[in-house]
Amino acid sequence: MVEFETSVLDIIKRTHNVKSFRFKIEKDIDFKPGQFFFVTIKAGGEERTKHFSFSNSPTEKGYVEFTKRITESPFSKALDTLKAGDWAKLKMPYGSFTFEGEHEKLAFLSGGIGITPIRSICKFVTDKGLPTDVILLYGNNTEGDIIFREDLDDMRGLNKKLRVVYTLTSPDIDKKAWPGRTGYIDAGMIKEEIPDYKDRVFYICGPPGMVGKLTAILKDALSIREGNIKVENFIGY
Repeated sequence: MVEFETSVLDIIKRTHNVKSFRFKIEKDIDFKPGQFFFVTIKAGGEERTKHFSFSNSPTEKGYVEFTKRITESPFSKALDTLKAGDWAKLKMPYGSFTFEGEHEKLAFLSGGIGITPIRSICKFVTDKGLPTDVILLYGNNTEGDIIFREDLDDMRGLNKKLRVVYTLTSPDIDKKAWPGRTGYIDAGMIKEEIPDYKDRVFYICGPPGMVGKLTAILKDALSIREGNIKVENFIGY
């Protein structure tokens, strides 16, 4: 574990309400894709701390990054005022929602901002040229809400063993204009998109309600054993 002071390197707008925050690091930080770190910033003259998953991969050098939906919470509002050069303190790494090549086949089930640690893992797998077969089912409300879409599309262009399936849940989706899937991830969608689901290790990341529902589906409807299910809950703040 390391703790150090640093500054904001860059802030990147990912969607209409999601931003990535990058922080400068002076030397390589030893972390695993999928882990998280604590971030302290100054807000209203006080220091405030929250934890976030790395959204960058250890293969992306010179910075660490987290990605967050901007909400009306005090911490989120403080983040939204940050600019390049502002002070921050980081403490890392933590967490076991990780992957470094130990499984032959993976399946990611994600929704919304829950994509952040999965993006880290997919980037690591692609950059390292790992032979792991990966399928990602990623749900969002609308097409404009898809975080890291350009990144994910670039990755699957480079990595023929990475398959990305987008699904949209808004009832207003024009199915003639949208080429992907619609509806929430459920047992039927998993069976259709991941026919060899019994051979895969599942990683689930998203809001607690989604994680709980999908975990139950995997265990009860699809008979996936508990040892082949890894979960990470994203609680908004």
